[in-house]
Amino acid sequence: MTKNHCSSERRPLRTVFASHTLSCLFMLASLLAPSLPAAAAGSPALMLANVYHPGIVLQDYWVSEKYDGVRAFWDGEKLLTRGGERIVAPGWFTAGWPSEPMDGELWAGRGQFSKAVSTVRQQAADDAAWRAMRFMVFDLPAHPGVFTQRIPVLSGLVSRIDQPWVQAVTQFHVASHAELQRLLAKTVKLGGEGLMLHRGASLYKGLRSDDLLKVKTHEDTEARVVAHVPGKGKYEGVMGALLVEMPDAAGKPGQRFKLGTGFSDEQRRYPPPVGSTVTYRYRGLNDSGIPRFASFMRVREDMVPARP
Repeated sequence: MTKNHCSSERRPLRTVFASHTLSCLFMLASLLAPSLPAAAAGSPALMLANVYHPGIVLQDYWVSEKYDGVRAFWDGEKLLTRGGERIVAPGWFTAGWPSEPMDGELWAGRGQFSKAVSTVRQQAADDAAWRAMRFMVFDLPAHPGVFTQRIPVLSGLVSRIDQPWVQAVTQFHVASHAELQRLLAKTVKLGGEGLMLHRGASLYKGLRSDDLLKVKTHEDTEARVVAHVPGKGKYEGVMGALLVEMPDAAGKPGQRFKLGTGFSDEQRRYPPPVGSTVTYRYRGLNDSGIPRFASFMRVREDMVPARP
């Protein structure tokens, strides 16, 4: 949708038009949604995390902070987003980087997710903004060893790069689940997003598994927008809910559900576009596998095409 700057006298007509337009878009998107790709064809095969759950053998895992930035993959020549889009960084930022692929997070600091996204998505690199960015490297996708073996190799590689904005993510062990929860609470209190657990014996595989787990104070995950559901009542004329699709699971197509809470008035007027990826929080799953009390958090803007 595009913004309408009509005067207040014309708002009733705008409301009628918006309602009609949303209805048409909903029907059209519902027809086209099955053909929408889940990710760009050139997307890198990255290791993805499941949610931490009781019962894991904690001693098998390394622990690190979860950095709230933009996932970035260095393929040996250029930086790419998780969705496969080219990241336009200043020449000095990647100067001297090795041909060895690196997996990491472009991070602007705790609580600065929006700043990181804004910097990364610019088609013309903002030199001043990039001075505040760091590439937090946490893995080497092409290395054949298990994660415990990759850690010292990664640290050595980052040391040879010898740039203050390229940092190896610190990995360590904790003795118990109680200690893990205390560390989580401390990290969140200081403005961090959460923690990550990485199985020491795992090879790097471009898929989602328990080899990588995210530990947060709430459950959240991602879904793809397949349609805008027109609002009713106080939301007449704007978006009432997003129809979203969960990722495929166990070889079965992902389930769809309506995500209708957590939006600002502005987001309801100009909702996330069909095909984009959104993050939502929830409290467990019901018997059918649909998230309970799902609430919109934000658009994963690092997974949609860059804008000028």
